[in-house]
Amino acid sequence: MTRLRRRLTTADAVVIGLAAMIGAGLFSAFAPAAAAAGAALIIGLAVAAIIAFCNASSSAVLAAQYPAAGGTYLYGRERLGPFWGYLAGWGFVLGKTASCAAMALTAAAYLVPAAPKPTAAALAATLGAVNYVGVTRTAKLARILLAVTLAALACTLLAVWLGGASAAASVSPPPAPLGILQSAGLLFFAFAGYARIATLGEEVRDPRRTIPRAIPIALGIVVCLYFAVAATLLVALGPAGLAASSAPLADAVRAGGLHQLAPVAVVGAGVAALGSLLALLAGVGRTTLAMAREGDLPAPLAAVHPRFATPHRAELVIIAAVVLLVLVTDLRGAIGFSSFGVLVYYAIANASAFTLPRAQRWFPRALPVLGFVGCVVLAFALPWTSVLSGLACFALGALRRAWRHRPSR
Repeated sequence: MTRLRRRLTTADAVVIGLAAMIGAGLFSAFAPAAAAAGAALIIGLAVAAIIAFCNASSSAVLAAQYPAAGGTYLYGRERLGPFWGYLAGWGFVLGKTASCAAMALTAAAYLVPAAPKPTAAALAATLGAVNYVGVTRTAKLARILLAVTLAALACTLLAVWLGGASAAASVSPPPAPLGILQSAGLLFFAFAGYARIATLGEEVRDPRRTIPRAIPIALGIVVCLYFAVAATLLVALGPAGLAASSAPLADAVRAGGLHQLAPVAVVGAGVAALGSLLALLAGVGRTTLAMAREGDLPAPLAAVHPRFATPHRAELVIIAAVVLLVLVTDLRGAIGFSSFGVLVYYAIANASAFTLPRAQRWFPRALPVLGFVGCVVLAFALPWTSVLSGLACFALGALRRAWRHRPSR
């Protein structure tokens, strides 16, 4: 068996996208963004949201035209050529594997802070097992985790607002433009969860209708939520307090009169990170499957389980890689590296959408142009360690492909 089964509805796709985005950003990305831009992280968030909208539009129209597993790896191959598709897939697999490690570490830091690394490894293995046994089980668990997350988040925000938490006003110099761009690049990590919807293109019902609906719905909900949370955290903790916090929402509750509710924020953050990890693992596995089908990754990874209809070998390899990463890396480094890889991925998505004829798209070509330029600018505005490590990994991937496709004597 080499094909996946179409089981997911529009609601399932929206839930998986929400679970990926809410877990990724709300509880891990605001602190490094505040360190880069201070209170101007709101501007960075707006920049990230605009570029995410451009990327979402490109991803949605491409997914409607090419409703199969792989996301931009597939679109790049079809519209730009095999090399650019390969680079997109390579960046997605590496970047999102780093994202998986970041989310596992986030969940463990909230839920079991005394032993974060072994806990993160155990959580990654457990959720990987859920993905292994079927995408419908992934969707059901994502619904449960998302419901718990939203309930905890609502309770947390009410506790901050009603508790009267407010940081002392202070005067700080305006941030440099590079700092705002860095914050936008880091916050883009939070929005990238809608890619999970496109990478599941082979498993949704009526993909030409479902995916173009699910992506903007999920992104629109998350954008509104992020602005509300960002404003709340800046008022409660101040830019400096937010930048220094490892658990911003919990610290915001503790700063007010309802500090007894801080454990709700802690549990909500941990569960949200688990939801993001679950969706991330599903997306990386499907892109790995698509690359293996085309010979860009080892062919055995293209196997689909005869009973569960999942890319089971790809899932096992990804789980092993995530477990290794959580044992040797830290959270902020993983976020920066992931952002670089995913921004390159979406730059290729926008370039692919630009090549579509007018009859196949519902937006002017200026939109993918803006998305492409924005992705490139944000990628190279990230901290230099993230840029250098990202460039090194892409160079390694290009050399690997060149070696595999070298002319035979």
